[in-house]
Amino acid sequence: MADPETLPEAERLEDDAYALSGETVRAAREAVEAGDAGALTALMAPLHPADIADLLEQLDEGARHRLIDLYGHEFDGDILSELDDSIREDVIAALSPAVLGEAVRELESDDVVDLLENLDAPQQAAILEALERPERLAIERALAFPEGSAGRLMQREVVTAPEHWTVGEAIDFMRASLDLPEQFYHIVLVDPRFRPVGHVTLGKVMAADRVTRLADLTEPSFRTIPADQDEEDVAYAFNQYHLISAPVVDASDRLVGVITIDDAMIVLAEENAEDLLLLAGVGDESISDRTLEIVRRRFPWLLVNLGTAILASIVISLFEDVLAAVVALAVLMPIVASMGGNAGTQSMTVAVRALATRDLTGSNAWRVIRREVGAGLLNGLAFAVIVGIVGLIWFGMPLLGLVIALAMVVNLVVAGLAGVLVPLALDKAGIDPALASGTFVTTVTDVVGFFAFLGLAAVILL
Repeated sequence: MADPETLPEAERLEDDAYALSGETVRAAREAVEAGDAGALTALMAPLHPADIADLLEQLDEGARHRLIDLYGHEFDGDILSELDDSIREDVIAALSPAVLGEAVRELESDDVVDLLENLDAPQQAAILEALERPERLAIERALAFPEGSAGRLMQREVVTAPEHWTVGEAIDFMRASLDLPEQFYHIVLVDPRFRPVGHVTLGKVMAADRVTRLADLTEPSFRTIPADQDEEDVAYAFNQYHLISAPVVDASDRLVGVITIDDAMIVLAEENAEDLLLLAGVGDESISDRTLEIVRRRFPWLLVNLGTAILASIVISLFEDVLAAVVALAVLMPIVASMGGNAGTQSMTVAVRALATRDLTGSNAWRVIRREVGAGLLNGLAFAVIVGIVGLIWFGMPLLGLVIALAMVVNLVVAGLAGVLVPLALDKAGIDPALASGTFVTTVTDVVGFFAFLGLAAVILL
């Protein structure tokens, strides 16, 4: 395989589109080791905050701290927002109070809240102290909402207008305002009690005559988000109804903030990543985690897997006489278990994803179950023919081929059934299906596979 550094530049860009280049990382390391602040600043000046965050994540702790010291007052608050949670706390601790204060003051309120909610109390206090009093009070009010709620996700900066205003009045107001958000998509119309009654896109405002009433330009997709609503539900609403932004209201329906599509998509991405990690039994794990942290997260699920493996071994021990009489069974057992496990994982992954996107509900559950069982039956019949022939050719025993063929049909049908029923049952019980489904589905397919294979062998071969 060719060395990536020797490939033509166009080919490297195609393979590593948007990735931070190894050359940039090496140059940054060299500048840090040489203590060359000028070279480091020049190197990082054209980089996006997300790329600088990637660079910090790729350095070890010592080099990361030296880079922060050299970079000094150039440190952008957006870099903190882009950092992985696993090293963000370390980076914040390494920043001087002056640099931290300047960085945080550049951020929108929702980004500050996101920074604060995963920090310990002393670091939270240091950041809040760096803010002006009005900003600090706004952040403290946002932190009073439940963790994982719309109140934590929203930004306080909102552009509002009375519902009777015209386009011209709105434009004049925005031009005269000194504290508009850096980015916004709608003007939120409010009634005299500051309750949102509609919103107008900036595109419509710019295209309409000055005398046009804002109320005549409102979007039909307008909907409000309760401040205590779970952020997963908020992200689902944005995805389902193609929202760009939505006002957030308190218990009295008064406007308290706004959620924008970028924040909603971050939640969706985080939920997808979380489900992927949970399906593998590793939880909230990052590539930057220390060894002991990785062990602590993985050990409990490995222990559970050990328990389920012992259960499968107990099933095998019930058929010691059968295994002693027909040694070939020990050779073929892993085939049945492996096929059932893989088939169950396929069904389970589809079911867990469908539950997360709310495509799998009580109204269509039985249709999905019938589909998966049917797929398992057809796959089981197809592979039954294949493994039956393999067993016959390998060991020259027609009945042994029949045993493994029948066991394959049984286990693949059960795998399809368990792959849907287990996530559904866990979801009904209030347990995250992504967290526990894999262990239970594997246990079912192993136990049923071994029992079916060895039980059929006992009946047919002995």
